[in-house]
Amino acid sequence: MVLLRCAVDLCGSAQRCRWFRSARGATPGPSRSTGSMERARLTPFPPREQATTRICKVSSFATELLEIRSKEPSLHVLLIAGNPGIAAFYKDCVEALYENLGGQASVTAIGHISHSQKDYEHGRLFSLYEQIDHKVDFIEQELQHSEQPIVLVGHSIGAYIGLEVFKRFQNKIIFFVGLYPFLKMNKSSVTQSAIGYIARSSLLSKLVSSSASLIGSLRPSITRGIVRRFLGPSWSVTAVDAVCCHLLRYNTVRNVLLMAMTEFQKLTEEPDWTFIRAQEEKMAFLFGVDDHWGPLSHLEEISKHAPRVTLSVETEGHTHGYCCTEAGSVWVADYIAYLIKNQMPVRNN
Repeated sequence: MVLLRCAVDLCGSAQRCRWFRSARGATPGPSRSTGSMERARLTPFPPREQATTRICKVSSFATELLEIRSKEPSLHVLLIAGNPGIAAFYKDCVEALYENLGGQASVTAIGHISHSQKDYEHGRLFSLYEQIDHKVDFIEQELQHSEQPIVLVGHSIGAYIGLEVFKRFQNKIIFFVGLYPFLKMNKSSVTQSAIGYIARSSLLSKLVSSSASLIGSLRPSITRGIVRRFLGPSWSVTAVDAVCCHLLRYNTVRNVLLMAMTEFQKLTEEPDWTFIRAQEEKMAFLFGVDDHWGPLSHLEEISKHAPRVTLSVETEGHTHGYCCTEAGSVWVADYIAYLIKNQMPVRNN
């Protein structure tokens, strides 16, 4: 139960909010806001192109990708997971984004090393810094020499990772989107303090990881019943599958907590405002209202240091863990697609 509570805390809580943009630029039109999203909730989701899972070796490390490849892509959207760094959580978002872009862009979600169903790395633990290097190595290996430019998207701590990656590929990445970004510690967050306390203790980390592994080792129907009962009916089938198949593993939880510990150590520092200001016209951030991982005070800091960054606040009642509901995934995909189409119009069929 402690593990599932950590999962909920990492994913976030429900929130109501509003659209906000910096002084530069217009607010997305009404068709992209409340009315269209309410209709989306009331109508069945049409069949989409299905994302497929691929395991590839990146600098000798097994890497889980969730992707849809366009036959004639004009760009490549790369989505970096948060923590837990499980690509499967983003299936609904990847599929909706591919559809929203008319199949004219390839879309890939990349997970973190050893945040996976199988313990490919035999118990090794990976820090935030190693996960950043892993994403750099992936782009160098898989995307650097392709003709298509990259739109980089990062969720939560994935936004911090994305900024570090952006620094190294400024000629290849044409736009960056941070979703519910975790860019610095929130000293007033009790949740962050609690997770940090567990992550710093080897004994508690092992205990939580063993508890997760125990739940994951039960008969699948029992595991799913426990997860569904605890997380509630709002979580999508995709998210429940990701928890049961990937998160409830000893190696995954140990890596989640070790990565969290190194995040909390690094994010006591201020963001790199010099870089953000230098690239402000190529950046956008989406915040939530009651999101302790990315409070609105952080949005205000970005606006102060880099006023030409595109800033938005989501007001549709989704959460930091938008990828855990189908409606949240579709809404965020629509938001990303809107930004891309305004930065680099996608070809008409």
